[in-house]
Amino acid sequence: MSNPNPWGRVAEDGTVYVREGDGERAVGEFPGATPEEALAYFERKYADLAGQVGLLEQRARRGAPAADIAKSVASLKQNVVGANAVGDLASLVARLDKLGGTVEELTQQQTEEAKAAIAEALAVREGIVAEAEALAAEDPAKTQWKRTSARLDELFARWQQHQKEGPRLPKNEANELWHRFRAARSTIEHNRKAFFAELDAQHREARAAKTALIERAEALVPRGPDAIPEYRALLEEWKRAGRAGKRDDDALWARFKAAGDAIYAAKAQIDAVENEEYQANLEAKLALLAEAEPLLNATDRDSAKAKLLDIQTRWDQIGRVPRDQVRQIEDRLRRVEAAVRKLDEEHWRANNPEKQARSAGLAAQLSEAIERLEAELAEAQAAGDAKAVAEAQEAIEARRAWLNALR
Repeated sequence: MSNPNPWGRVAEDGTVYVREGDGERAVGEFPGATPEEALAYFERKYADLAGQVGLLEQRARRGAPAADIAKSVASLKQNVVGANAVGDLASLVARLDKLGGTVEELTQQQTEEAKAAIAEALAVREGIVAEAEALAAEDPAKTQWKRTSARLDELFARWQQHQKEGPRLPKNEANELWHRFRAARSTIEHNRKAFFAELDAQHREARAAKTALIERAEALVPRGPDAIPEYRALLEEWKRAGRAGKRDDDALWARFKAAGDAIYAAKAQIDAVENEEYQANLEAKLALLAEAEPLLNATDRDSAKAKLLDIQTRWDQIGRVPRDQVRQIEDRLRRVEAAVRKLDEEHWRANNPEKQARSAGLAAQLSEAIERLEAELAEAQAAGDAKAVAEAQEAIEARRAWLNALR
């Protein structure tokens, strides 16, 4: 009978044998089955053992605890040696022996890895503690408490997560780090409570001050526009009173502003009446501006001054105009006045006796120089000196230009 498996055979009586070394060993029978089925049954038992050895090798490579690997090697080796299976049992024993031989190395490696993991975990915890202590060291007056509280909660969550998932730390180091973290957290909580207690006190003080200002402002309302200066003074006090908390500030400001609105509304009513009364004055002044603005292009100083003086006199006699028009029409008249004043300044500069005297003296000097240069030009022409002729002509032209500028 042919046998496709070099590690086993089936005898005529149905007994299944496995080859070991130079001999063989009976591993059992499979009654009622063909030789092939009987051999396949015991081959499957070998395959199962080989699979267990392979899984154990994978666990070792993935860093399973060395003690667990050693225990599994011993247990599995007992199952492999003398196993009722057909296959290369000796190779499985050799693989287990090799695996057992690496346990010591694995133990050392894992010990070093465990130390490194603990050192890394301590560094992580130290980082969490250092950040918490940095938060605790912040100036409470400058701390953004919403951000700081959220950050502290995040750090605590990281601590708990790391404690749950990270390696077990030495008790002394773990306790020291926890005490530091807890102390930082207590400091932050103390500072936060103190800050908000002080802030509440400030808000109460500001609330009382603003309430008093509101009462004073409301008392001014019956006086109408006459109370505006006092209301403005109260507004400056309001700005210095500080914050009373957003919820209260909005309500308090609404009351204070309502009093101001009432005062200014009364003024607006009076202004409306006055504006109606002053409308005729506005129209009269606009008519005067129509007379005055052509003076922007005037050249006769005396005529312009006389006409402007007449317009200014009538302007003052007309009286007040609506408040919102005052600046616009006053600016237009100022431009006319500036133009006429410029005419007067230019006249004074042109007719200044001292300047005229200086100009007359300089003109005489220039005339004398021109006469002298003309004589030199005639001599140069007679002598045929082209260079001297050119220089004399250039000098004469320059002095004539200066003389014309003085006239």
